[in-house]
Formats: sequence, C-alpha cells, structure tokens
Amino acid sequence: MENTTPSGKNSEIAAGFADPLREFPFSAADFDRVRTLVKERAGIDLGASKRSLVYGRLARRLRVLGVPTFAAYLERVEDADSEEAGRFVNAITTNVTEFFRENHHFELLARKVLPAIWARTGSSARRVRLWSAGCSTGEEPYSLAMVLRENPPPPSTGTWDIKILATDLDTDVLAEARAGVYRAERLHKVGPARLARFFSPVVGQPGKHQASDALRSLITFKPLNLLEPWPMHGTFDLIVCRNVVIYFDEPTKRALVHRYHDRLAGGGFLFLGHSESLVGATTGFEPTGRTTYRKLP
Repeated sequence: MENTTPSGKNSEIAAGFADPLREFPFSAADFDRVRTLVKERAGIDLGASKRSLVYGRLARRLRVLGVPTFAAYLERVEDADSEEAGRFVNAITTNVTEFFRENHHFELLARKVLPAIWARTGSSARRVRLWSAGCSTGEEPYSLAMVLRENPPPPSTGTWDIKILATDLDTDVLAEARAGVYRAERLHKVGPARLARFFSPVVGQPGKHQASDALRSLITFKPLNLLEPWPMHGTFDLIVCRNVVIYFDEPTKRALVHRYHDRLAGGGFLFLGHSESLVGATTGFEPTGRTTYRKLP
C-alpha cells in the first residue's frame, strides 16, 4: 500500500505520487479518479498495473488540450456531456483486432451456422441478423461479411434480408471502420483471392485498399456502450463479442452474457474470445466448439 502521509518532495516521489521524469504530475488520487470514471463509463476494471499505460494515453490528451495537470483534465472529463468525456474513453480503451482473427470462428460460421440458417423455412425466417459487439476498426465485421458473401443462401430459398450490426464504444475507431480503408500489411490474412474480390486499391493512396460495396452494404456501424440500454429491436442469429468481457468484473460479465442470451434467437450462436469462457456465467448455452456457444431451445 502506498504511504499516504509523505512529507517533502523526495518522500512524495518515493511513495509514487510524482515522477520527476514525467511531463505531468500523476498522483495516486488522479489514477483512482481515472479508474472510477472508466468503471462508470465503460465497465472496465483497471488494475494497478495499468497506471503507466493510463498515463501514457491520457498525457496525449493533456498536450492536445493544453491542460497543465491531470486534476484539471479530469474536471473536464467528469462532465459526462462534454466532448472530452468521449475522447477520454476512446483514449483508454484498447483496440486490438485483425482480419479473420481466431479463424476457427469464421470456419464454424461457414460450416455450421450459416447452413443452419439457410435451412430455415418460411418467409419470416429469412431475416438474418449478426452483431459484432466491440468491432474496433472493422476487421471483424468485414470478415463476417466476406464469409456471408462466399456462402450465400441457396437461390431456391428466395430473397433474404441479411444485415450485420457493428458497434463499439470508441467513436474514433468507428469512423475508421466505416471508411473501410486499410493498409496492405493489415490485409495479410485476407489472402490474394479475397483481396482481389472484396477490396479495391485506393486511388492516390499507394498501399491502401478499400472494402467493396458488396461488403459495406451488409454492415451498419453504430456507437454503443454495452453497459447502457440497447436501442436495437429484434433478435440476432449470431453475436460475436470477442476479447471484450475479459475487461469486466464477474457481476458485469454475467449480466452482459444474460443480456446477450435474451437478444439471441432460439438456437442462435455466441462467439467469445480465446481467453473467455461462459463457465459459471449462465446455463442458457451449450458449447459448440472453442469459445463458441449456442442458445438452448
């Protein structure tokens, strides 16, 4: 535990309240305020080990705004209606993604999930909804869209209404996702055939490619805080929420999984990340593979 009664500058540094090498003072009280705000706004638990990461990410905002201290900056952030409140969450949240990450999920989508959907009968059954919850810069929903285009419903089954909802808390990454423009090095898992079919070089921007209208027309990008009320209506056939719930405490995780269960159609699927599990979270699912679950009838 940090000493809360230091006297003098050297004691303050030793106790971790200040660092002479840092551009801005960042006290334990400042970090606690950040942790509280992040928990309230995004449901994320920041451990003590994240202090340096938090400093590095938020110090950039202080420089941009010309704010001299974290205390002054956090006064702005505490106004939930301020523009900086959104920038604060964007700066803290981690966005790690890539095309066809954990490819076994996309193989299961093509092999099992979509055939089960296409086998449904009746005009009302031809509404299909997929949700990428925590879509970051868009690689995940575009990967889902590619699998959908490669595995369409049989022509004999009529017309289908197919859409992918892609949501994220971070409005900056959503703007990048909507644009659908990626550098070549970020497309290495797409492969030459898919690259030629689903992407086009961006004129005047060497090394950049944009997702085709065939992909973009399937996806709707929307900002959404998973812990707040969801405005969507209807149910989903597949919810993909990978490497998101690991940042929540157990009660928040269980509550979120229950909400997903309620929003899934009967027999619908839930895909989680490689380090996530539903063990102890709910009994409403059956496992169907690695970190993949199906809603029980």
